[in-house]
Amino acid sequence: MAKNIVLLGFMGTGKSIVGRRLAVELKYRFIDTDHFIEKRTQRRIPDIFAEDGETVFRDLEAQAVLEVAAWSGYVIATGGGVPLNKANVEALQGNGILVTLTARPDAILRRVQRRAGQRPLLNNPDPLGEIVKLLSQRESAYRCADIQVDTSDIPVEKSVNLIIDQIKPRLGAS
Repeated sequence: MAKNIVLLGFMGTGKSIVGRRLAVELKYRFIDTDHFIEKRTQRRIPDIFAEDGETVFRDLEAQAVLEVAAWSGYVIATGGGVPLNKANVEALQGNGILVTLTARPDAILRRVQRRAGQRPLLNNPDPLGEIVKLLSQRESAYRCADIQVDTSDIPVEKSVNLIIDQIKPRLGAS
């Protein structure tokens, strides 16, 4: 059974784009838990937040994580809040190598501004201040990963190569 590669990290650190490329390089399949939730509920994440609140979204997220964690041979890009729930982390660790992608707050802001309106936690008059605050609150949760890669100033391909170099010894014969 091939271990999953699980990408954790704050929004805008590159989990989806790095994950897609990593999956191609490893010949794995790719799943993004946010897209999985949207497909399953037939609703966009911002709409779930706006209409039902963060608690309902986090419950849907936990259900999605439990399901995809049981799969094999996937690169899994998770939502930024996934590691805040210890049960999510434990499920993903069961058959996964956890990789946290990090980036400086200014790099994150620059990236997420390209998708304005799709980031409910940043609907705020001071988005950079909100990023700094949320990163501080989540810092210890992101430390659960086996590997960390800072994507602030490197291209996607370099991020992918850094991850591959670090996971190869952990993949063993799988």
